[in-house]
Amino acid sequence: MRFFSDNAAAVHPRVLAAMADANALDTAYDGDALSKALDGRLSDLFETEVRALWVSTGTAANCLALAAMCPPYGGILCHRDAHIQNDEGGAPEFYTHGAKLLLCDGEGAKLTPDTIRATADAIADDVHRVQPHCLSITNATEYGLVYRPDEVAAIGELARSRGWRFHMDGARFANAVATAGCSPADVTWRAGVEALSFGFVKNGGMSAECLVFFDRALADATLRRRKRAGLLLSKGRYLAAQILAMVEGDLWLDNARAANARAATLASAAGDRLVHPVEANEVFLRATPQEAAALRARGFDFYDWAAGEVRMVTAWDTPEHDVARLADAIDTL
Repeated sequence: MRFFSDNAAAVHPRVLAAMADANALDTAYDGDALSKALDGRLSDLFETEVRALWVSTGTAANCLALAAMCPPYGGILCHRDAHIQNDEGGAPEFYTHGAKLLLCDGEGAKLTPDTIRATADAIADDVHRVQPHCLSITNATEYGLVYRPDEVAAIGELARSRGWRFHMDGARFANAVATAGCSPADVTWRAGVEALSFGFVKNGGMSAECLVFFDRALADATLRRRKRAGLLLSKGRYLAAQILAMVEGDLWLDNARAANARAATLASAAGDRLVHPVEANEVFLRATPQEAAALRARGFDFYDWAAGEVRMVTAWDTPEHDVARLADAIDTL
């Protein structure tokens, strides 16, 4: 019974069907009809005109966006536990040709204007110090906390006032929107976000993420960076087909709601073992090594996060009977 990562979830049947439908001769790279349809379909979803590019990984989406938004001599403000800091193997620095990550604090890997200022204002404005040029937040955060539109807007206003670009890592964007109950527009461009890494792989996709530029001028150089980085796939229609299938009929939201509901069931059983509030599809629990071993002995797979803490992740397809069994096992520890 697997609760290790939503990266391991199955591909939704409608995504597989869309890929099968795309299995016909068409123009190569991103010149096919499905790839060309992304701009219009994502513009409808976000209620504004966007440029939408498929990419094959979340790391690629994040780093291509940051490369478009920050010069090599600049700095990118982010949480010290952000995925771009701890889990991308130096890729942001590589893609930006050397931009520095400037680390901020915040409970549950969540930033606020005050925690951002605490880092930014300590940087002397002189040639000897890397200056902030870009700000990146993760929604939902690495600890499963969700930014609401007003929280993003407050950060967006700070970024605008300082002349910083504003990026959102949305590997679990669907889970965040499902919890916030807002429109995708309200928590992105209306709140000042200029580029979004829109995650699909964790939510029922197979091998496609979407890089959404609300500042469309950022897309032009990104097309060349994507090619230069070896990320321009010759049969891009299969990635476009996945994204279009996920947004059709709001499948992306339905899948996220299902994953979130399963996590909420586990949260109810966890009680005061919860390390963070459960707002998306990640559950962080206090558990001794002996308790973790007891859960594994009963057939549950999960991640040892930190000393005395474990992480459990639900997905759109996590069997409900597995969730019920794990909830019971947690309750009886």
